[in-house]
Amino acid sequence: MEGNISKLIRNYDLLDKVVSAEEAASWINDGMTLGLSGFTRAGDAKVTPMALVERSRHEPLKVNVYTGASLGSDVDRLMAEAGIINKRLPFQADSSMRQKINQGEMMFVDQHLSHTAEMIRGDILQPIDFAIVEALSITEDGMIIPTTSVGNSSIFVEKAKYVIVELNSAHPAGLEGIHDIYSPAKQGERQPIALTKVNDIIGSRGIKVEMEKIKGIVITNQPDSPSNIVPPDPETAMIASHLIEFLRGEIRQGRLTESLAPLQSGIGTVANAVFHGLLESEFTDLEVYSEVLQDSVFELLDAGKIKFASGCSITLSEEKMKEVYSNLDRYRDKLVLRPQEIFNHPEIIRRLGLISINTALEADIYGNVNSTHVSGTKMMNGIGGSGDFARNSRLSIFVTKSIAKNGKISSIVPFASHIDHTEHDVDVLVTEQGYADLRGLAPKEKVPLIIENCAHPMYRKQLHTYFAEALELGGQTPHVLEKAFSWHINYSLNGTMLKEEPQKLQLT
Repeated sequence: MEGNISKLIRNYDLLDKVVSAEEAASWINDGMTLGLSGFTRAGDAKVTPMALVERSRHEPLKVNVYTGASLGSDVDRLMAEAGIINKRLPFQADSSMRQKINQGEMMFVDQHLSHTAEMIRGDILQPIDFAIVEALSITEDGMIIPTTSVGNSSIFVEKAKYVIVELNSAHPAGLEGIHDIYSPAKQGERQPIALTKVNDIIGSRGIKVEMEKIKGIVITNQPDSPSNIVPPDPETAMIASHLIEFLRGEIRQGRLTESLAPLQSGIGTVANAVFHGLLESEFTDLEVYSEVLQDSVFELLDAGKIKFASGCSITLSEEKMKEVYSNLDRYRDKLVLRPQEIFNHPEIIRRLGLISINTALEADIYGNVNSTHVSGTKMMNGIGGSGDFARNSRLSIFVTKSIAKNGKISSIVPFASHIDHTEHDVDVLVTEQGYADLRGLAPKEKVPLIIENCAHPMYRKQLHTYFAEALELGGQTPHVLEKAFSWHINYSLNGTMLKEEPQKLQLT
């Protein structure tokens, strides 16, 4: 065991800092604020938060929790069910946590993923008492080497009063060397971020830390949770097909080449299916600049379609995780993981000219997109990085299935019940029905395209009827305000957005 520890802790002055997870958790007091490593079920602090949950069974305890994005290993679920979270930010994707948020039992700050680090650096958010970060090792010169994600770990370590490091030997040692940790100076004092290509390296291979900040080191051996995405279905395959057809049109117009432009794709099943669809396409020499590197990215790497991929985390299914991590040398020179404030930085997104593909819950007839709130009030997961990319990409594309709940819900509605991305930030809308290129169109020009190309046929007549009535009232963006949310109200009352056709009077 001592030999293993010396490989993990290469700065021997820190060997006496090794403690149990229970001891580390005992240092955390009621009312404290924690910065936990982890980005979309990868590289998350695991055993210390679990020990904190166990401790909360015997004493009242509430803490604020900052993360990179969602946490795996049941950390989000168990902390939520234990009732120990007072406030959580900037993103989550757990059903138990979602329920607590929507019941008002937990405060949730839904943030653009590029903003959290800036708010911490600017001392706007409550100061972090403990940063708890997972690592591969601590180097001789005192750098923390992250595992499968970077997220907000570097700013947590920089600004926290104390640091607890979870050294996790379950991750392959070959991950060391794929990280690029760069931290900008304060706003008003910083230089341009010198990242001009997807494969640029501009920072250090690990997170620099003041040695006296490290209060404890916990030794663990626990793999990341596998991703919970499902294989492409016929609808997501059609979405991918329509998107690829749009990209082919851009090539024909001379706006793109067959290597496209750096690709960003949001998390989840639909986004993964879109990337999967590129496997059978003619596109080659692709570059990926996407927060989460999912199964499809590695499939494209294996197929020789992708030449380089930059991300914040690696989140894989169980089978793909075993395959990739047992053959990591195959990918090492084609991967880099960065902090999310750099990855999602508007300066970089605009400079690289990304094609951004994100998922919508619903969109309205003018192209406004709701990414976060079911029926306008109930939080789903959060805005994540979609806003960072939608506003600043070369091409801002949103994808969604045209219907949900077996057709009881239309994803294309008269007026989005909550707007995360305004019509100004949505270039292309894609469903399994087709795509609508909204660039350069006035609001009233967008409506017929969205209805005919993106809405499900069962809802098109209703949408046309609404728009015709709205046109009679005039305006730049016509609406019948008293009916704008009638579809959502009808679903709430009757379980469907479909309106029954009035029956004709039968004469006798």
